[in-house]
Amino acid sequence: MFWYDHGMGGWGWLAMSFSMLLLVALAVAGVVLLLRGIDRFPSGPAWPPAGPSAKQVLAERFARGEIDEEEYEQRLTTLRAHGPGQGRPGQGES
Repeated sequence: MFWYDHGMGGWGWLAMSFSMLLLVALAVAGVVLLLRGIDRFPSGPAWPPAGPSAKQVLAERFARGEIDEEEYEQRLTTLRAHGPGQGRPGQGES
């Protein structure tokens, strides 16, 4: 492999240096791509998905005929009076 009495000429050193830089650049690019790929797919949502609001549930019940118009209006008035952040915790629209 080594001619000229086991010495390497200037072109050999240049090719070896270039290939070493290329190898290091490829390794760094591979690590960066791997870390970006891992970060792209988190294990789960950061918060639970929001469900339908109280007004939406009430409208759906009225549309299905589970409650009549009088009860719908009464409950809708109650929901509007106790808007989000008012009344007891856990009740109202979010």
